[in-house]
Amino acid sequence: MTACARCGGALEVGDLRCPLCGLAVAGARTPGAETALVRAKVVRCDTCGASLEYSAEVKAPRCAFCASVMHVEMTADPLEQAEAFLPFSVDVAAAREALDRFLAQKRFFRPGDLARLAAVQSLQPLWWPAWGFSAGARVSWAADSDAGSRRSDWAPHAGQVELSFQDILVSASRGLTEQECARLAGSYSLARSEGSPHGPEEAQVERFDVTRSGARRQILAAVESEARERIQREHIPGRRFRNVHVAVVLSHLETRRYALPAYVLAYRYRRKVYRVVVHGQDSAVVLGEAPVSVLKVVLVVLGVLLALGLLFLLLMR
Repeated sequence: MTACARCGGALEVGDLRCPLCGLAVAGARTPGAETALVRAKVVRCDTCGASLEYSAEVKAPRCAFCASVMHVEMTADPLEQAEAFLPFSVDVAAAREALDRFLAQKRFFRPGDLARLAAVQSLQPLWWPAWGFSAGARVSWAADSDAGSRRSDWAPHAGQVELSFQDILVSASRGLTEQECARLAGSYSLARSEGSPHGPEEAQVERFDVTRSGARRQILAAVESEARERIQREHIPGRRFRNVHVAVVLSHLETRRYALPAYVLAYRYRRKVYRVVVHGQDSAVVLGEAPVSVLKVVLVVLGVLLALGLLFLLLMR
């Protein structure tokens, strides 16, 4: 492992830029890069852009995320490879049960016959990619709080603190949304990672489309978000605060490439297909889309209009 010529930050094999300061790395394509980066044949979705590991056994492959037809491509540049796979602890039957519970939930705007008429179209187990990082940072902060405010409502406060961050996940998936990845990430047990994939036979692997240097912006955003929460929780004096600002300077950054298990299911209701994602290690975590009953929406709108009309008549009298 080498160091950045400008800031001294650690560089990993295959880095094109320093993940701390962004300086371009001279001679980034080193002879040993093949251990972490390989050129590969992948299948790419024409709709959402997700890339999955290519398998010769798959005929007319469809995207696990949006069911669109995928095309085969040979990457021109090396791809990051997952080095730590989290095993599936939720099996296919449990994933189907999780979908059934999701469809049976009683929500006012959902159609009353959703659980009865919904038909499962597909169920695809897969590993989605994420960067796991640990970092050290010097955080400068400023905020107003009620501590020491005396006759005023607020008093200014500021400070600097050294913080460390462990095992924070940043998505490298194009098939899942940022919101889906964020909700899934909090329920994984990273200590259980393995060097090779273990799960259902039909499970696919989504590939990294972003290098470590390319993920620098997302990593910095995640550090700043975590730093803001910790500053508010641990360092700002008083009980109330406002106008919280933080500035983060990374002192070191260590990363690991994870493949995280999940199930992507599609179900059809009245000629339209909806997607649901079930956590691969916790079947209680279910994210998904559901249809809205047009009749119920119309009734609510009519009820609101009727109430406003009655209120107007009362005011006129």
